[in-house]
Amino acid sequence: MGFSAADAVIPACAVIGIAFAAWQWFLVAKVKVSAYASTGNGGHGRPVFRQEDEEDEDNRIGGESDDEEDGVDGPAAVARCAEIQNAISVGANSFLFTQYKYLAAFTVIFAVVIFLFLGSVHRFSMASQPCQYTKGKMCKPALANAAFTTAAFLLGAVTSVVSGYLGMRIATFANARTTLEARRGIGAAFATAFRSGAVMGFLLSSLGLLVFYIAIKIFGLYYRDDWEGLYESITGYGLGGSSMALFGRVGGGIYTKAADVGADLVGKVERNIPEDDPRNPAVIADNVGDNVGDIAGMGSDLFGSYAESTCAALFVASISSFGADHDFAAVCYPLLISSAGLVVCLATTLFATDFFKVKTVDAVAPALKLQLLISTVLMTVAALVVTFAALPARFTMFDFGEEKQVRNWHLFLCVAIGLWAGLAIGFTTEYFTSNAYSPVRDVADSCRTGAATNVIFGLALGYKSVIVPVLAIAVSIYVSFTLASIYGIAIAALGMLSTVATGLAIDAYGPISDNAGGIAEMAGMSRRIRQRTDALDAAGNTTAAIGKGFAIGSAALVSLALFGAFVSRAGVTVINVLSPKVFAGMLVGGMLPYWFSAMTMKSVGSAALKMVEEVRRQFSTIPGLMEGRATPDYASCVRISTDASLREMMPPGALVLLAPLVTGTFFGVHTLAGLLAGALVSGVQVAISASNSGGAWDNAKKYIEAGASEHAKSLGPKGSEAHKAAVIGDTIGDPLKDTSGPSLNILIKLMAVESLVFAPFFAAHGGLIFK
Repeated sequence: MGFSAADAVIPACAVIGIAFAAWQWFLVAKVKVSAYASTGNGGHGRPVFRQEDEEDEDNRIGGESDDEEDGVDGPAAVARCAEIQNAISVGANSFLFTQYKYLAAFTVIFAVVIFLFLGSVHRFSMASQPCQYTKGKMCKPALANAAFTTAAFLLGAVTSVVSGYLGMRIATFANARTTLEARRGIGAAFATAFRSGAVMGFLLSSLGLLVFYIAIKIFGLYYRDDWEGLYESITGYGLGGSSMALFGRVGGGIYTKAADVGADLVGKVERNIPEDDPRNPAVIADNVGDNVGDIAGMGSDLFGSYAESTCAALFVASISSFGADHDFAAVCYPLLISSAGLVVCLATTLFATDFFKVKTVDAVAPALKLQLLISTVLMTVAALVVTFAALPARFTMFDFGEEKQVRNWHLFLCVAIGLWAGLAIGFTTEYFTSNAYSPVRDVADSCRTGAATNVIFGLALGYKSVIVPVLAIAVSIYVSFTLASIYGIAIAALGMLSTVATGLAIDAYGPISDNAGGIAEMAGMSRRIRQRTDALDAAGNTTAAIGKGFAIGSAALVSLALFGAFVSRAGVTVINVLSPKVFAGMLVGGMLPYWFSAMTMKSVGSAALKMVEEVRRQFSTIPGLMEGRATPDYASCVRISTDASLREMMPPGALVLLAPLVTGTFFGVHTLAGLLAGALVSGVQVAISASNSGGAWDNAKKYIEAGASEHAKSLGPKGSEAHKAAVIGDTIGDPLKDTSGPSLNILIKLMAVESLVFAPFFAAHGGLIFK
């Protein structure tokens, strides 16, 4: 594949992905929510309906399908759905725009820090410097690298923010539509929720690919044949994306779990009212949190993983024979793999929405699992084609100062092992977090004797669930490093992320379905509708856990690839674990995930405490609230979550960003290498166990609530002592699975990519104390 072919394929696939996302959006938009929202009252307050509208709606609902219902699910329910959807959308918009104001200030300050640190490597000189890897050749000045790295950082930050915001808008657009489509049947509701997730998945992955490609082309106008400097400066793109993802994950996680814990403890345990009951003052804040945490946070997170793994692969490729020969198609092999992934995911999506439509409740979870399997199989074939089309038969890769002979099929194996390791992690996560299997049912059964045994069983499940994912990651690392050194690990990470469009679609499906169930409950829709949305939500809980496992697994490979790129750029050839500087760094790095988790867990606890007090106050002081005759003050609970998340997200973010800067500046690159290794090893274990324990507690509670088996019925019904114990376990697991656990994978990635970006400064001026 020549220069022109690669130039055509990459943007073409990105445009196809964006076009497919637009088509899925169009299909979702055909479900009308706002048609009744502005009738008769100018769009203010509760809508007023004409009698003939109600009759027409009743006739349409009753006449078109046996699955449809009338009465309680008629136009009045549609109007309530529109109101609730608007309230959730306004709350999510308000939070994100407030958060982005804080992040804008941080971005500007950190951009200045990047420019000053990297510009000072050669004392802000504009003179060309000898290339580090291509001997006898001059490269662009360090000041230019500083400027372009800063520009890449800003570009990555903006792309990450846009990714998160678009995901939130899509989710709030689709939640009520999924509820309304449930009147037609489970298949229509599933298609709406999944298509909405596909809009997010394809839009984010296509946008990331297209912006990356355009940035390389624009930067190349200045760098020309200095590919070493070009791809070094591009690493700022990954740093910008991951920085925004960290604050999005932490801030959104604190927001959603403060509301969730407050709503559950007072509503379910103390007042014995259903989940998402409109009498609960925290219910709107809880549904807003699903969008700003699970949707916007996950979108930014996986975008950051994609950007960082691509940055690591491009940098290592640029200092290998690909870069020396200026073989654009070979250097851009990571982008071509991602391009092929978009086409594969497009075909995979059609299997769920068009080829094999969901028709029963029992078919929902298998349809989602099938998406993972089909995308992995098809992507394996696509990777084989791309590998032999884009890469020469033999080439050399940079191997810590040496040159390693590699064949093109070696890189295909790296992609394949990353792909299948991701599938193994996903299915293992499902086994440990789905109530269809014995681990979660054992946790549910432990609720017979109270909350304490529930917590003990849940913690044990989380620790045990680490085994298979870590073994899969370890095998991936060994095989890919043996085949193609550190570049092989970066390609394995990209292999795991090559089907990110499908992964994001499945992950976004969960919160959308969760919101749909909440809207059905708050709108007072019939029991049959709520059963359908509950079935979608139950499958969504498992897919959300799979998405978190997928993100953590890819983060481990991405972090190791970035770690290898960092030590290469810093000129380190050997890291001696027995060196006191390295070992001390490893110990401190291993401690950081615990310090970070402590900060985020306490933040959720403090915010939840205020939320519980506010919900209790409203139930005790607002006359008629419990009887449904009064409306709660939803806004005060939204305000508590917003204020707490914005205030509490700063200290954990500062810890992650300052740790590499302080370590590299004062203790040098060897200590920093130890810090990164310790954080990687420790962070992966903590993240997997926290996410899976939380997911298991959540689904154990839902298993009891659903009462779908004789065993589940013996533990229920809602309000029983076993159910209350399960709710307590769920509230303990909430910050683990939605705040601390998912944020840890960003911690290990962000520290690694930050170290890579600042590596020239650390190599030139770092280690002040030891000097």
